[in-house]
Amino acid sequence: MRMVGEPIFPVEPWCVREPSLDLDRLGAAESVFAVSNGHLGLRGNLDEGEPHAIPGTYLNGFFEERPLPYPEGGYGYPEQGQTVVDVTNGKLIRLLVDDEPFDVRYGQLLDHERVLDLRQGVLRRTADWVSPAGRRVRVRSTRLVSFTQRAVAAIEYEVEAVDADLRITLQSALVANEDQPQVADDPRVSAALTRPLVAVDQDTEQHGAVLLHRARASGVLLAAGMDHEVDAPGDYDEETDVREDWARTTVVCVLAAGEKLRLVKYLGYGWSSTRTPQALRDQAAAALNGARYTGWDGLLQHQREFLDEFWDAADVEIDGDPVLQQAVRFSLFHVIQAGARAERRAIPAKGLTGPGYDGHAFWDSEGFVLPLLAYTMPHAVADALHWRRSILDKARHRAATLGMKGAAFPWRTIRGEECSAYWPAGTAALHLNAVIARAVEQYRLITGDLTLERDCGLEILVETARLWASYGHHDHDGSWHIDGVTGPDEYSAVADDNVFTNLMAARNLRAAADACERHGAAGVSREEIEAWRAAADAVHIPYDERLGVHPQSEGFTGYAPWDFHASRDQQPLMLHAPYFQLYRHQVVKQADLVLAMHWCPEAFTPEQMARNVDYYERITVRDSSLSACTQAVMCAEVGHVDLAHAYANEAALVDLHDTHGNTGHGLHLASLAGAWSAIVEGFGGLRLKDGRLCLAPRLPRALDRVGFRVRYQGVRLCVEVDHAEIRISVRDGADAKLTLLVDGEQVEVTPEQPVTRPVTRREPLLPAPSQPPGHAPGQGS
Repeated sequence: MRMVGEPIFPVEPWCVREPSLDLDRLGAAESVFAVSNGHLGLRGNLDEGEPHAIPGTYLNGFFEERPLPYPEGGYGYPEQGQTVVDVTNGKLIRLLVDDEPFDVRYGQLLDHERVLDLRQGVLRRTADWVSPAGRRVRVRSTRLVSFTQRAVAAIEYEVEAVDADLRITLQSALVANEDQPQVADDPRVSAALTRPLVAVDQDTEQHGAVLLHRARASGVLLAAGMDHEVDAPGDYDEETDVREDWARTTVVCVLAAGEKLRLVKYLGYGWSSTRTPQALRDQAAAALNGARYTGWDGLLQHQREFLDEFWDAADVEIDGDPVLQQAVRFSLFHVIQAGARAERRAIPAKGLTGPGYDGHAFWDSEGFVLPLLAYTMPHAVADALHWRRSILDKARHRAATLGMKGAAFPWRTIRGEECSAYWPAGTAALHLNAVIARAVEQYRLITGDLTLERDCGLEILVETARLWASYGHHDHDGSWHIDGVTGPDEYSAVADDNVFTNLMAARNLRAAADACERHGAAGVSREEIEAWRAAADAVHIPYDERLGVHPQSEGFTGYAPWDFHASRDQQPLMLHAPYFQLYRHQVVKQADLVLAMHWCPEAFTPEQMARNVDYYERITVRDSSLSACTQAVMCAEVGHVDLAHAYANEAALVDLHDTHGNTGHGLHLASLAGAWSAIVEGFGGLRLKDGRLCLAPRLPRALDRVGFRVRYQGVRLCVEVDHAEIRISVRDGADAKLTLLVDGEQVEVTPEQPVTRPVTRREPLLPAPSQPPGHAPGQGS
């Protein structure tokens, strides 16, 4: 297990560079070097396909089904799981030098470098290789998944003969049903992924081919096509062969020393559960035609223009910590890759970078990813929430199965059905529904756009409010309680009155009531709205008067303490201790009560925040990557800014340093998005309070300056903070104007009148807290 701070990639501000090939870290590098646009994702496998850790080409929403058997069944248990499928691989370009295949494990690899360019949106590779027979070639490739043509990927591949005449053979392939390593302990996953694609049809094109397959159990139809352009110094031979599970275009030529063969490979993908094979085949062919029309240079240009626009409104600048600077841009890049063209499909927890979590979407997306996208690429948030609306009927059915009204969204899913087989951490984690409602409300507040709320948000708010109204209850004193739930901390399951859940449910109820009064809602009576408000106003929030802190759930502070010294080397705890032991002790997997303060700050006084942070820092082990970012924000909030800095690094480096040892299964998107939150909300103090944008900056000693840009209600807001002052400016037209609070002072910013204010120093109310042994930032798993 790697420690935060261990260098893996050289530190550079706008790229991630692998200066040499390390086969022991191949899996993590494949995830780090994945390129995607939210619809199509290509793991960073080597062009020749071997060696690999996990081959991976993914289409968002394309899945296979598998059974979820139980030793002892129970009413309402999900019966079918869903698993992301490695679809037809079009990345493959195999090279033969004379008659020897280019394979980095053989011959002599003189030089090898890969670079993920965060400005250009491409993965570049160079290799200098001598074959076992002494033939030397230089190989250069550039790979992209287009942000502007969502079904298209492209690869430029160039081979140079270095010091002798060589016969060069390139075999560009489409391959379905690749052999998969077992990446999960559940054998049903491997069984579902053993040749999951059934051949439907094949077409040979002039310079390529299209293959059609259908997922064996789910029945979803897939089309994958390739087309080629060849640039050779002399004559060359080209032919294409097609079979059920593969197609291959072969190019052969002779290169004199110093000459180069260049191949451009265009890829087009599509899937559907409703369209005919003929229509889907034509869709893939059209994607290829569009790519050829645009051309390689055009695709590169459009990629750069797209990212120029994104970075202009979303970049984060950090002076004083170059490691964090690189990591936060890497984080932003992968979040935008996951969401840019998801287009009314889920944003999975791993994006399209690997098969981890079976490719499922969780509450991670609405909780951590969508807030970042709302401030940087709001249309992606609208798409994600339209996807939630599209599965609302399934969520209603799930709620009815559970004996509740309204809608209960699935804890983990690909297409809308509940796929969590462990109900204490799945079904009982009802806070997911309030987090989705929060995303609807945040979109309206950040963008100022009411269209989404009218089109789909209102229905989501109403149905989730009905869920809470049917689940919660008033006691004899009139207080409103929610019993038997699991909050964000999965080491404390099926508890009563979880503070996070209660506060978020109350916010959900109020948001639904307000939205109904803004727009009117058919079928929602005045009595129902008033009942929502009454429940929200009477919500019970446990408080331990003796300790002066909020228990995470009712009675939590009375649980037995956990022996952290005895378990300091047992990371993560869930692999070393029975869950029933974790459930009855004071040990926290991830921020829960602390997350409640982050997202519902109005419910806590500054002193309560300080005491709660102090208490929970000492018992939180961060066995989840979702924790460090929130701990960063709240440590900054209560004045422990240097500790916040350490947590920000931990959140941002989870994949660049593979701190959990599982980056090879896919990136941790929520933690990457949380790194942005740690900086912008933690150090910049960006908040929405009572519908107004607020800034209250607090900078760690090690940082000289932090700058960030966000979109807010159609205006681009630019903020710079150093230890002396905060500078605020706006762009996007002469009429751009923004009123906001800076340390409680109302200011108005226009393009002609930027605002500068001194930074207010805040001293912490309590000394910086300690963490459990072995779990200080940079030491946890």
